[in-house]
Amino acid sequence: MDEVEMMSEIKDANLNYLLLAQQLIRSDKATAIFRLGISKDIADLLEGLSTLQLLKLCSTNMMLARFRFDDSTILGMLTNYTKDRSQAHLHTAVLMAGQNAGAMA
Repeated sequence: MDEVEMMSEIKDANLNYLLLAQQLIRSDKATAIFRLGISKDIADLLEGLSTLQLLKLCSTNMMLARFRFDDSTILGMLTNYTKDRSQAHLHTAVLMAGQNAGAMA
């Protein structure tokens, strides 16, 4: 993949992320804040973005979405479940709910 293709893929990923984030926030802000791992202030800003602002923001050369956690234990629970996948996801959600949104975003 060359540089131009990579930049195009990043732009597409950013646009998809921002559109999904806006949709989630407009649908249920409290749940969106939790699922996206963002603060209320960021949710308010994303909710109010116009289409033009959204397109400008997605055109950055950096990924706007990132892992919500830096803890390898949480990543391990999400990827290395054994028998009960739903229990592993529930346990992970509980751990992540205890983290500060600023620490995750």
